[in-house]
Amino acid sequence: QVHLVEVGGGLVQAGGSLRLSCAASGRTFISYVMGWFRQAPGKEREFVAGISRSGGRTYYADSVKGQLTISRDNGKNTVFLQMNSLKPEDTAVYFCAAGRTVVPGSLEDEYDYWGQGTQVTVSA
Repeated sequence: QVHLVEVGGGLVQAGGSLRLSCAASGRTFISYVMGWFRQAPGKEREFVAGISRSGGRTYYADSVKGQLTISRDNGKNTVFLQMNSLKPEDTAVYFCAAGRTVVPGSLEDEYDYWGQGTQVTVSA
């Protein structure tokens, strides 16, 4: 069982930056690939980034490449999402997720544990 808690969301102006963190409980964090998803109002939840167990490989949705950076600190059981050049369309609830697939996938079903989400609001 893994318990995930996201922090770092908030209100930011367009062009600004935020860094989200997701802390995981338990001593098996390195056993999981990690992903970040987001859900905008009225839309389905979508994959934005994933990271391998070691942190050596990262994966991004085409829409966020060059704008978002995922990383992890296995010593601190934490995964991060650095978000730069934010736009109003990045407004969403951001979720982290843990999965046991070989590589981090882009589908919700590939993840076993989810955080409660953190709201990111980007004003124009």
